[in-house]
Amino acid sequence: MPEYPKLTAKSAERLLLQNGFTLERQKGSHRIYIKNIYRMVVPHHPGEILHPKIIKQLFEVIDEAELVRRSKEHPHF
Repeated sequence: MPEYPKLTAKSAERLLLQNGFTLERQKGSHRIYIKNIYRMVVPHHPGEILHPKIIKQLFEVIDEAELVRRSKEHPHF
């Protein structure tokens, strides 16, 4: 299992935006980002480190969205 970095909500938001996600909406302290069919909910509590499970999910959804983008650019025949 890879070692994930410790991230705050602000740095997680930066990663999502750099990878093509957009802020869809916010409900309370939870911000919802979308890209195509992928959705990521990030609890936005300033200065707090996100839980490791959320960080793992963040990297998984970014990787999955990137794989789909690449497969659309280079379809296999």
